[in-house]
Amino acid sequence: MAYTRITAAEAAAMIKNGDNIGLSGFTPAGTAKAVTKELAKKALLEHSKGKEFKVGIFTGASTGQSADGDLANANAIKYRAPYTTNNDFRKHVNLGEIPYNDIHLSQMAQEVRYGFLGDVDWAILEVCDIEERQDTCRAYLTAAGGISPTLARLGKHVILELNSFHSPNAKYVHDVYEPLDPPNREAIPITHVYDRIGKPYVEIDPKRIVGVVECNIPDEARAFKDADPITDQIGHNVASFLVNDMKRGIIPKSFLPLQSGVGSTANAILGALGHDEIVPDFNIYTEVLQDSVVGMLLEGRVKYASACSLTVSNECLAEIYDNMDYLKNHLILRPSEISNSPEIIRRLGVIAINTAIEVDIYGNVNSTHISGTKMMNGIGGSEDFERNAYISIFTCPSTAKNGLISSIVPMVSHHDHTEHDVNVVVTEQGIADLRGKSPIQRAKEIIDNCAHPDYRELLRDYLKISQCGQTRHCLSAAFAMHDTLARKGDMHLTDYKEYIK
Repeated sequence: MAYTRITAAEAAAMIKNGDNIGLSGFTPAGTAKAVTKELAKKALLEHSKGKEFKVGIFTGASTGQSADGDLANANAIKYRAPYTTNNDFRKHVNLGEIPYNDIHLSQMAQEVRYGFLGDVDWAILEVCDIEERQDTCRAYLTAAGGISPTLARLGKHVILELNSFHSPNAKYVHDVYEPLDPPNREAIPITHVYDRIGKPYVEIDPKRIVGVVECNIPDEARAFKDADPITDQIGHNVASFLVNDMKRGIIPKSFLPLQSGVGSTANAILGALGHDEIVPDFNIYTEVLQDSVVGMLLEGRVKYASACSLTVSNECLAEIYDNMDYLKNHLILRPSEISNSPEIIRRLGVIAINTAIEVDIYGNVNSTHISGTKMMNGIGGSEDFERNAYISIFTCPSTAKNGLISSIVPMVSHHDHTEHDVNVVVTEQGIADLRGKSPIQRAKEIIDNCAHPDYRELLRDYLKISQCGQTRHCLSAAFAMHDTLARKGDMHLTDYKEYIK
């Protein structure tokens, strides 16, 4: 059968107030874009008539401006999960205008399948090619896996955005696999980074496909800050730590797969490892690939890379498509519940490296909220990896806002990762190896090696005024540095005497 071609506006017109929509993609890579832009326009029009119009949104991870941003600005979101980084969306969430549910990315697809979040009324998937079969549709995804297999199977209605910006060659890197749900779930049969266990396409019941929207829209690739001396030093510190562990025999001489978060620090870390002659050619098992990894793949420095999305510049994406004859044997894109599977991460011995907003003196990590209240981003897949990693590493600069804020604090203002899941903390100041240490030993290690010199005595003073115990705290002063920042704009001005009267 030939699927009906419709416009993005015609697709948006079919979506009703209160419906839940599921979007393909993982980060802005591979996210459906044409229909959501029209949906935002529809919401504004309905609101101008005094009518309510909001939809729930389920995604693999963050999206781009044409989804999270435009729909948030149009007051068109009734619920959103599981992850976001969009500035406009963040603003509306922090104003209390959008109910936002932060979910571990490995769990999102199964929570949709379990029925925790409600029905999927519409699945909107970006594809690079469609094969029409008598009893099924084979839809080939673009630059990301996300939760597309689950959305395609559960969506009451399916809209396909056939985006010609993406080369049909994208089909060669996908490995689509959806696990069974309990009590029938089986082991996921991945024992090597390069294992393929699924199909290169998503299967969809043709009866549920209401239309195909043809478009040519580039991915809304995010721009990351260039490396600077601080991120370069963090990268060097992480590389030095891993090389030392390898020399000591803690890491096998063949090395282990790496996972790294997104941004300039992640690029600096991978760059430092890539240039270290002692580190052998290595593999990547992660959720997002950035430009730097693609370069190392083409050079052979990275042997195999498994991920969920190509979170790269559009220039880099074109380079991937142009080199698909080589990369299809070295690069795999998986659904997020496979790329982020705790089972596989632990089996492969992945070394996880992610970014913190702040770390407390005992190794607890806040990676999502500024001063405990303002959402910066979701937790993403960081805990999927860190909780199950061979070595769990968190990095951050020792200070922020030109030194007015210490990233090392007595107690984190929001808790994402407990001290039990953190092996190593790295700043530009140095490395705190927390393995095998008690809470007080960890505190001294973090203060001495990771805190900025301007804040070390202040943090040591906190320990002195804290009550004795297995973990020492002065509850009245635990957030003194945060409180001082809020009142005076500078953590340096903290005076614990104000808090222990």
